[in-house]
Amino acid sequence: MSYNMQGGEYLNLQGSQLENIPGIDVEKFSEAARIMRGLMFCAVEAAKSGHPGGSSSKTEIFLAKVLGGVMAFDALDPKNPGRDRVVWSAGHCSPGLYGGLSLLYGALRKAGKKFDAKKLGAVLPEDLIRFRRPDGPQGHIENHYPLSDISTGPSGHGLSAAGGMAIAHRSSGLDTKVFVFMGDAESEEGMSYEARNIINTVGASNLIVSLDYNHFGIDGNINEVILSPYINHWLGMGWNVIEVDGHNILELVHAYQKAAQGFNNGSPTVILAHAIKGKFYGAKENTADSHGNPAKTEEYVELMKNLGFIITGEVKKDIEIVSQALTPELAEYIVERLEKAKLKIKPESELVEQMKKVLVDRKFVNPIEIKRPKELPEELVFEAGTKVATRKATQAWFEWLMKQTAFFWAGCGDLSKSILTQKAENVFGDINRDNPLGRGIRFGIAEQNMAMMSVGMTMDRLPGGCAPISVFSSYGVFTSMMTNCVRLGLIGNHLNPKTKGFFILLAAHDGPETGEDGPTHQGLYWMSIYNAYPGIKVYKPMDANETIEMLFYALEKGEPIALSVTRPDTVVFDRKVGNSKASDATDGAYVFYRTTDYGLRTTDKRIVLVVCGSQTLINTMEAVPELEKQGLSVKVVAVTSPELFEELRKNNPEKANAIFSDEDRERAITIHNGWKGFLYPFLLPKDYVSRTIAIDTYLKSGNPKEVYELAKLTPGDIINKILNPKS
Repeated sequence: MSYNMQGGEYLNLQGSQLENIPGIDVEKFSEAARIMRGLMFCAVEAAKSGHPGGSSSKTEIFLAKVLGGVMAFDALDPKNPGRDRVVWSAGHCSPGLYGGLSLLYGALRKAGKKFDAKKLGAVLPEDLIRFRRPDGPQGHIENHYPLSDISTGPSGHGLSAAGGMAIAHRSSGLDTKVFVFMGDAESEEGMSYEARNIINTVGASNLIVSLDYNHFGIDGNINEVILSPYINHWLGMGWNVIEVDGHNILELVHAYQKAAQGFNNGSPTVILAHAIKGKFYGAKENTADSHGNPAKTEEYVELMKNLGFIITGEVKKDIEIVSQALTPELAEYIVERLEKAKLKIKPESELVEQMKKVLVDRKFVNPIEIKRPKELPEELVFEAGTKVATRKATQAWFEWLMKQTAFFWAGCGDLSKSILTQKAENVFGDINRDNPLGRGIRFGIAEQNMAMMSVGMTMDRLPGGCAPISVFSSYGVFTSMMTNCVRLGLIGNHLNPKTKGFFILLAAHDGPETGEDGPTHQGLYWMSIYNAYPGIKVYKPMDANETIEMLFYALEKGEPIALSVTRPDTVVFDRKVGNSKASDATDGAYVFYRTTDYGLRTTDKRIVLVVCGSQTLINTMEAVPELEKQGLSVKVVAVTSPELFEELRKNNPEKANAIFSDEDRERAITIHNGWKGFLYPFLLPKDYVSRTIAIDTYLKSGNPKEVYELAKLTPGDIINKILNPKS
């Protein structure tokens, strides 16, 4: 029996006799690399901290990519929407980025170009003295700098984010390239496998990975972790592979030209650049120790001398000495190469017309500008008294939104038939090589990559200012696997509000409702993580109509959400009872019910039930008549988002006080079909234990009725716990 190896195309340029390329002066590139290394080593010495190893091994890769004549980039308009995107998946290699930027902008300044460095986010040589300080270039790479479009740091995440960007551009009819700086050790991260798989499967041929193959991570040689031939991890997954000497400018420039040209097979390309970790970094060269272990000052002085810089060890002066090596002739050459890169950018108006021509059957509408219609379409209104799962409401809204804009993408972790994203995905179909303009993404069982791709694609603005938005979904219990990806996106939103991304993390089958599957699938505690992150809010609508209102509210607000939806059909509330409206859900809390004489009773006869979870609210309302028979006046406050209610308290304290006052807090009892801490904002600390009714352990299999019995959240249980709190 024999097996045939199948994969992408393979090209090995190592040691090849390559033709000279017009405009590529290898000697000048080499001198630029020497200065770039000098600047980055100065930065590390200034901070006594940083990552010189991977930064130094990527030096020639950086220069060949940016100045080699392939990349579309305007240094004086670095966020031009027509530019190629750059993602540093090796986000710790910030000395490499800042060394490169200080070289480029130092050359522009020396050549007499006028620019506002602060406005551009540019880094100049003198800025390096404050590397890794609050007022200087930051420790890991952030998305507001030129030649950086995603905030990165955690290993492996950048490739997925870049994949999302590449998919958004390609499926919008753009020719934009997405370039990725990546290290070999980070490919050990499981999500990088998920990313390599999907990026190739959908045919994102506009993505080019520059792989710094230096064999070392932090702890040692990667061959101690990856025993199989490293190239198989790319070639075997269908990628095109070009092998080069990572320090040979001519080989690198030829490789980028070929990668940009493509292999006519619809696959992405990785340039496997054999490099030396910590090249020229003294005794730490070609060792794992160069990763994040700066040289001692005396070693730094010596290695800089070996680079050709006679320095003092006083870093501010050292930076000046290195900068002086950038001669007017070399500066002019770098500026000429940057002009070549600028000429590759198409005018924005041309790109907009290009997209409109390709997306001819779609509404060319910026999704973040879509507002709630004054009169909702019929499919987004649910009749009171009927039973509709909130997941069916999101199904209707996503399908509706998909028809309103060309810039909405939907995906799921192999659960679309259960979570109900499939109707939205089917509007334009799943993206694949036969349907490159689709809007559904079939991620498979790969929650981490799904989250990072979906978040990454929203961290951008397409030509015309169009903001890609996304929904990605899995069961609530599995969303903990996506937290770090979401966190990176939120940090990117914080650091660069101009490209603030809107996305929906759909946490389906929340609460104990996935009953028969047992505790492995019951989503009880997932919201605790997202509840803690700045920049995202957890929404838990009570019924189908509230779900619609909260989705429109989130879209208009433009802040990402983690949206809880439930599996079973639950009643659509009759809003005539209690005079509440579905739109009240956007306050985060509202009065759902109040006993007629509530305000007339003495305080010892009043209780406030603060409830979260649709079935929990239904059970609570069934308990209310018995509580009233016992002489209690009851106020039921429905909570859809504690964080939204905190905002209401800040922005409209009078309205918030009418819903839930400080006096109410004295007698509040919280009821939640999950983590009790979710409703702590409605309690006094002394009542965290005695006045919470929630689920604080793992359950068992059963239908919804049985599981609520196990959780002791039936109407009878609620009555008993309120009337007999010590039982």
